[in-house]
Amino acid sequence: MTTLAGKAPPRRMYRVAGVVVAVVLAAELALGWRSLTDAVAHLRTPHPGWLAAALLAELAAMQAYARMQRRLLRSAGVRVALRRHVALAYAAHSLSVTLPGGPAFSTALNYRQMRRFGASPAVASWCIALSGILSAAALAGITAFSAITANGAPDWRTFAALAVAALLATIGVRRLARHPDGLTTVTRPVLMLVNRLRRRPADHGQDRVQGFLDQLRVARLTPGHGAAAVAFALLNWLLDAACLWLCCIAVGGGTISAGQLLLAFCAGMAAGTITIVPGGLGIIDGALILGLMAGGIGAEIAIAVVVLYRLITLGFIIGVGWLSYLAIRPAPAAG
Repeated sequence: MTTLAGKAPPRRMYRVAGVVVAVVLAAELALGWRSLTDAVAHLRTPHPGWLAAALLAELAAMQAYARMQRRLLRSAGVRVALRRHVALAYAAHSLSVTLPGGPAFSTALNYRQMRRFGASPAVASWCIALSGILSAAALAGITAFSAITANGAPDWRTFAALAVAALLATIGVRRLARHPDGLTTVTRPVLMLVNRLRRRPADHGQDRVQGFLDQLRVARLTPGHGAAAVAFALLNWLLDAACLWLCCIAVGGGTISAGQLLLAFCAGMAAGTITIVPGGLGIIDGALILGLMAGGIGAEIAIAVVVLYRLITLGFIIGVGWLSYLAIRPAPAAG
């Protein structure tokens, strides 16, 4: 068999790539060996009290997310026991961070379970979408707050602008939930275009779209439910950040300021949106370590902090999540 000129055989390319990776890893180990050994030493002796507090903070963060979704469903008249929401939050989170394409599996699980809770298709979709929007907006708000406060006195005009933006977004969501017919002006032209491309009648599927919009009328995001959902969305991230801070204290790195720690945390969570590898392994960790070091923590302590934090969030929480998934998944149909 002949090969094209100038094109190395695949086996040889794999060998060369393997050698390059091995050399790079060896160089990194040689350069960072002292920091790694110091980090291991710190990990061997974490303060048990602060470690327990970090675990409790992460458990509370998961509880806050479950309560946010519970509030959204209750605003649509769907009442379910909190423990079922908590189990769903753990299971969906585990699917999201451990499987390739995890967010899609997580969304599907959320939808199926909310339908089992008694939510209509429109309400379940609305709750999933709004919980994602609230969570992303809460992280963006915390990021802006930490960026403003990390390097000196806060700019209250910026805070006022953020508050106005949040208020306008809340009003928009409430108006959409109360008057879903406003979406008809958007969905009708899109549906007509799709039908034209598929060579279907112009009004094909309009009754299904209208039925979906009619179901949205049930969702009434009252000020009380809306404020509670926003508060729980913020608490979810703040308690997660508190877990990271308590891990810092547990290994002797509690000298970082609150603003710098929040900035490092938000950088890590933003890096986690790049879903190249399950759990953001290496991506989130690197961003967190760099952020903590920028806040004044030594490399060896920063590594120990992140390893401890990830043992809790990626080890313990994910383990509980998979157990929750096994408990709530529907039984397979009898053949």
